[in-house]
Amino acid sequence: QVQLVESGGGLVQAGGSLRLSCAASGRTFSNFAMGWFRQAPGKEREFVAAINWSGDNTAYADSVKGRFTISRDNAKNTVFLQMSNLKSEDTALYFCAAYRSLVVAVEANEYNHWGQGTQVTVSS
Repeated sequence: QVQLVESGGGLVQAGGSLRLSCAASGRTFSNFAMGWFRQAPGKEREFVAAINWSGDNTAYADSVKGRFTISRDNAKNTVFLQMSNLKSEDTALYFCAAYRSLVVAVEANEYNHWGQGTQVTVSS
């Protein structure tokens, strides 16, 4: 079992930045591919970004390309999501997810470990 705890969410003005963190515990972190997803009120959960076990392969949703960066520190069992030039449409509950694989995955149903989420609110 892998436990995931997100942090770093908050209220920010449009154009601002936030850095989300996801701390993992319970299993060997480097065996897991990691992803970030988000869910806005009344909408389905959507893919944001993903990273493979070593950090040298990433994937992004078109809506965040060029603005968000996913990274990981396997020594600290943590994955990050640096978000810049935030827009009001980025407002959502952001979830960290993990699944035991060496490759990147962009589908939520491939992930079997989820955190509780951290709220990001962007004011315009």
